[in-house]
Parts: sequence; C-alpha cells; structure tokens
Amino acid sequence: MKNTIIYVIAVIAATGGLLFGFDTGVISGAIPFFQKDFGLDNSMVELVTSAGLVGAILGALFCGKITDILGRKVVILASAVIFTIGALWSGFAPSIEQLIIARLFLGIAIGVSSFAVPLYIAEISPANKRGSLVSMFQLMITIGVLASYLSDLMFADEGDMSCWRPMFYIGVVPALILLIGMAFMPESPRWLISRGRDEEGKSVLARIEGNEAMEDSYKTIKNELIKSEKDKSGIKELMKPWLRNAVIIGVGIMFFQQFVGINTVIYYSPKIFLMAGFDGAVSAIWAAVGVGVVNLLFTIVSVYFVDRLGRRKLYFTGLTGIFVSLLLLGICFTHFSYLGEMGKWLSIILVFVYVAFYAISIGPLGWLIISEVFPQKVRGLGSSLGSLSVWVFNTVVTFTFFKIVKAFTVEGTEIYLDGENLGNLAGAFWFYAIVALAAIIWGYFYVPETKGVTLEKIEEYWRKGGKPRHLR
Repeated sequence: MKNTIIYVIAVIAATGGLLFGFDTGVISGAIPFFQKDFGLDNSMVELVTSAGLVGAILGALFCGKITDILGRKVVILASAVIFTIGALWSGFAPSIEQLIIARLFLGIAIGVSSFAVPLYIAEISPANKRGSLVSMFQLMITIGVLASYLSDLMFADEGDMSCWRPMFYIGVVPALILLIGMAFMPESPRWLISRGRDEEGKSVLARIEGNEAMEDSYKTIKNELIKSEKDKSGIKELMKPWLRNAVIIGVGIMFFQQFVGINTVIYYSPKIFLMAGFDGAVSAIWAAVGVGVVNLLFTIVSVYFVDRLGRRKLYFTGLTGIFVSLLLLGICFTHFSYLGEMGKWLSIILVFVYVAFYAISIGPLGWLIISEVFPQKVRGLGSSLGSLSVWVFNTVVTFTFFKIVKAFTVEGTEIYLDGENLGNLAGAFWFYAIVALAAIIWGYFYVPETKGVTLEKIEEYWRKGGKPRHLR
C-alpha cells in the first residue's frame, strides 16, 4: 500500500515536469507559424524563446527562500495557477510584445516547478527509491515535450499562420491536473519536521515508509536538524567551506546539462531539420516528434537503471555518447552538400542518438543530484540555486545558438533556406562536443554516487569534508 501511495504522490507532483516540458517544447512547432504571422527575423524569434527562460530565472531566483518558508506544496500549487494563466495569455496574445510578456510570465512557473517539484519528490521518497522517483520528473518533462510536439503537429496548418494559438491553449489541461492533484497531496515530511510540526511529519512518513521505518527516518531527520540548529538558512550558509562541493556540483552539473546544447534541439528542432533538407514546417515537426519519442523512451531507461547501476555509470556512459554523436553531426554537416539525401537521414539519426544518450544521463541526473546534495536547512535555497543556474545557462545557449552557427560557419559551407543564408551547424555541434568532453573530465572529480544513500548521510559526509567522487 505504501509503495502505491509514494508512486501516486510522485506522479502527480511530477506533472509539474510535464508542464515544464510542454511549455518549453511547444515553442518549437509554433515558431515557423508565429514568425510568419508577425513577420519576425531570427533575432526576434530568439527573443520570444528567451523570454520564457528569463521568466524561469526570475522564478528560480526569488522562490528558493519562499519554498523553505511556506513549504514545497504551496509553492507547487502557486506554479500551477501561473501555468494556467500563462497558457491562456500566450494563446490569446494579439501582438508580439504581448506574446513576449506572456512567455515571460509563464516562465516564472517553469522556474519554480523546476526546483520545487524534484525537491518535494526527493524529500518524500525512501532512499532506495529516490533516484527513480525523482527521475520521474525528467520522465514527465520528456512526456511534456513529446505532447507539445504532437499538439503542434495536430494544429499545424501551413495555410493558416495563426494555427500557433491553440498550440499554447492546450497547456491549460495539464496545469489544471497539477492544481487539482496537488491540493490532495501531503506536504514534505522533512519540511514539516524542520518547521516543528513533528506529528504531521511522522504521519506522512508512516504513510510512505510504514510505522517501523518511520521511527528510524524520524530520528535520523531530527538528529540532522539538531546538528544544524546553529546553521542559518540564508545564502551565506551556502558559501561555507563544508558546502563548497555541494554548490560546485549544483551549479556545475547544470552548466554541462545545458552547454552540451540539448535545448537547441528541443527549441529549434524543426528549424534544424529544415536546414538538414526536410521540406516544409509540418514535415520538420514530424521529425521533431521523433526527437520527443526518443527522449521519452530513453528517459524511461534511465529511470529504470538509475537506482540499479548508479549515477556515475549513467553519467559517463551518456556523456561519452553525447561527445561522439556531436562530433559526427559536425562532420555530417561539414559535408552536407556532398552527402545529399543520405545526409538528411544521417543527420536525423545522429540527432536521435545524441538525444538518447542525453536522456539516459545528464538530463535526469542534473535534476536528481541537485535535489540530493544540499542539507535540509538550505535544501530549498540550494535547489533554487541549481535551478537558477540551469535557466541562466539555458538562456545563454538559446539566445546565442544562431549566432554561434553563423560565427563558426566556414565560408563555402553555408546552407540556404528560402533564399536566406542560415550558416552551417557543424561548428556549433563541435563547440558543444568540446563542452561534453570537459563534462567528462569534470564529472570524474565532482559527480557523487548517491545511490541508496540517505539525504541525512549525504549531509553528514559534507560536514566531514568528504570528496564527491568518494561518496558511496
């Protein structure tokens, strides 16, 4: 019974991940249509796309402390309300300025849910299931991305440039599911106990772990809270020497998660496939649906193996595959004019391979690890810092993608679409490949093996000055 309860709680909370994925992915299929509808150039498209990311930065920046004060559940419920309003506003937007503001507003909910949801799931999960349950957040992100591509495909009509509007409206449905579902979910037991609401916390622990395991968990949580009584919960606490490794891990893993270039594929996949030789926006969206399917299937693989093989094995397997596939993609686009039709299909296969390796490794592991490495007193703030980092890096990558493509294009290899010089993707893919190689080296020293280790033991390990790669 307790296993059923914990999975129900995790699935409902992870709907925040589905919204995250949907509202970040839906923009990709909408771009070709609102770009023509409003008459925008690529720089303006980057601005619209980046508006949601700036909103996510604001959400992650200001809600960390609030999450520690008001609780995880309340903040997730607030994000569901913003998701609902933001989806309606985006679809209704009568001008490009309104669309930018609507995406900025909706982005706040994306930023909030990106740290509050995995944090909530991590704190409510037993140690032996925490990896797979928190990874369910990433799984829901991939479901959301795929759902957004299918929504785009369903409404795409090259004879109607306003068809992008219902693509955004559909986001209201999962937002309402999250709002209604979370209203019936319990608060995080660790947060309740940290606020002196011990009996409520013990009641939730008993529901999810059973009465016998509840007593042990309660004592462990209480002991760690006693140790940290003198600790403050502000940003200065995160700067203390004993938490330096946790901060480096939280920021570092999110840097590499973004700078291997994944969201250039998520946001701009139809555009990339048009550059690869696909005819028309609808056929390019079909190819993007393939990206969503691969992302989903291999995230399921990651969820299955993360508590069996561990974090480090998945990390190094995935980053090695990312490095090789990006290297080959660069070669493919370098010889684009010689490969012809074969180049089109080779590029889509390599994009699928790249997405697959990302989905089994640093995609879900980033969100999982930032929810594990920070102590109870500053876990909301620490997770917020990791989430803030991901949105800052995401914004930089998204806003600079076409600029990097142009800057690294070798003369004579340019790709033209409808008479426009779009540059060549090869240099950009090689740039992201170099980042992937750096991620492998960094990961050897800083990616901890947290499989089966309780959150309280991880905190104790940092207090003793332990090195990340020796954590077991």
